[in-house]
Amino acid sequence: MTRRRWIADEVSGDTAALLGDHAAHLARVLRAQVGQEFDIAAGDEIRRGTITTIAVDRVEFALEKRHYPPERDRLKSGPNITLVLAIFKFDRMEWAIEKCTEIGVARIIPVIARRSDTHLAAAAAKRHERWQRIVRQASEQSRRITPPEIEVPIKLKTLGDDGVLPSEGLTRIVLAESLVESAHDTQLGEVLQTHSTGDEIALAIGPEGGWAEAELTWFYETGWTAASLGATILRAETAAIVATAITLEALR
Repeated sequence: MTRRRWIADEVSGDTAALLGDHAAHLARVLRAQVGQEFDIAAGDEIRRGTITTIAVDRVEFALEKRHYPPERDRLKSGPNITLVLAIFKFDRMEWAIEKCTEIGVARIIPVIARRSDTHLAAAAAKRHERWQRIVRQASEQSRRITPPEIEVPIKLKTLGDDGVLPSEGLTRIVLAESLVESAHDTQLGEVLQTHSTGDEIALAIGPEGGWAEAELTWFYETGWTAASLGATILRAETAAIVATAITLEALR
């Protein structure tokens, strides 16, 4: 039987620990016991861990010497995808965050778009801690070694600031339902044909109703390539998941 995986909050030599609510879930909800064994993601490797102590806010593990680099190397060899995700209704947005984490995105940047609801945009920063829990739990469920980075929400045009996205070696693709005429028939798969495994890709997914015309113009002027997911109009969360899956499969 496959052992459940936990991503350690703290690692020191041959010991690791889960902290706070992370530990409480294992201790209280799952009724963990001393002596139970789990796979522990400790840094960039997986090691078998045996529970040694349990407290309400801290569960400690003794780690075996053996680790499993083949999985680490396999995960590092894939494409590095940054998902730029416009803020939309939180329940659906968080479903997209969870599923894109399971699929394998490396980084998620929530952005405030022109068509993001003003109340959601104002509340988004307070959701950051919750989003961090979501990506960690989804990473453990899908047996990732580390969760994706998920940033504090920013305004769309802040993407152009130095340091937000790599200035070199990154392909930027904006998904749009209504494209400029010259790009109207460009499908995401076609855009990705010239790329290979290990490439860094940024995918920008708009809110419900899509990117505003001025935002699309900004994308084009700052070097983003427009692409479509096809003739049907997808919900934002569906578009995020489909675009991530297509990109991973194309560059695998």
